[in-house]
Amino acid sequence: MARGRASGAIETFSAARGIALPKGVVIRHIRRPDDYADMNRMANAARAAIGEDFTTTEAQMAAYYDSPGRFVTDRDVAIVELDGRFVGYARTGLNEEVTGLHVYEVVPLLDPAVGSDPIYPLILSILEAHARAIAVDDAAPEKTLETFGGDSAPELERHVLAAGFAPVRHSYSMVRPHLDDLPDAPLPEGLEIREVRPEHLRPIYDAAVEAFRDAWGATEETEADWQRFLTDPIESDSSLWRIAWDGDEVAGQVRAYISPEENARFGRLRGYTESISVRRPWRRRGLARALIAASFPLLRARGMTEAALGVDTENVTGALRVYEGCGFVPVSRQTTYRKPLD
Repeated sequence: MARGRASGAIETFSAARGIALPKGVVIRHIRRPDDYADMNRMANAARAAIGEDFTTTEAQMAAYYDSPGRFVTDRDVAIVELDGRFVGYARTGLNEEVTGLHVYEVVPLLDPAVGSDPIYPLILSILEAHARAIAVDDAAPEKTLETFGGDSAPELERHVLAAGFAPVRHSYSMVRPHLDDLPDAPLPEGLEIREVRPEHLRPIYDAAVEAFRDAWGATEETEADWQRFLTDPIESDSSLWRIAWDGDEVAGQVRAYISPEENARFGRLRGYTESISVRRPWRRRGLARALIAASFPLLRARGMTEAALGVDTENVTGALRVYEGCGFVPVSRQTTYRKPLD
């Protein structure tokens, strides 16, 4: 990772220039890679504050911001300092949905210990101005701003609603508190689970992309997404994946992973059964349930005692019902908010 600006330099974030900031507050552009450790620490704290207790590692943070697919790191990421201390960061970015809708993310992450007033609404407004400036030449027929929150942080929702955003979707974080085998979870006839080989990676990725195009908010894939699939420091361990094949076609998949850093942080032994997808010709046959069940022995063999996943509560394939039937229970709820971008 190449170093950017000298650590002592201060360059005001573009959209914040000329704005009167509270005393001691500085909003500047990112300095790579110097800021990554603080960004990762802050992201994990901010997620925990809204009820999301999964974490990222500094290596994942660096990989994400060094090779972005939907934003320009040195243009679209703002660092927030208070009295010389790092207290948060924020970013904007464009997600092009498969429906043609262009979604401009507005993502502020602030140290919960600092409190939301008055910095959070200020950052929200600065990011919105930045997103609007980027979108001015966007000819898409429909554009929207998007931000996120959770039931554990009602004070953030207060600011989001005051800024004109409205809740449009909810998701659950779900946990299965044990990894006991699932009864009655056979693999559908004619399908088989195979060990993942290097030549399988592209078909596996393409099958997931196809399956997820049905999901709410599905976006067009980028080269950065493909590279992240291949190289993510935590999630690319294919020895934990369960991939179902029908001849030479991928029918469905569960790509489990384990974050040792997260488990150490929370004092638990959790694995994730994520990236759960089944292509249309193989749906309604119990394949997702079978692949989730087949993931449990792999997680147990690594010493895990529980599993977790996230789900859109209104998933069109009935995923929530499937996961509840597999023994997962909701532990927190997150909200997506949107605001039309005229």
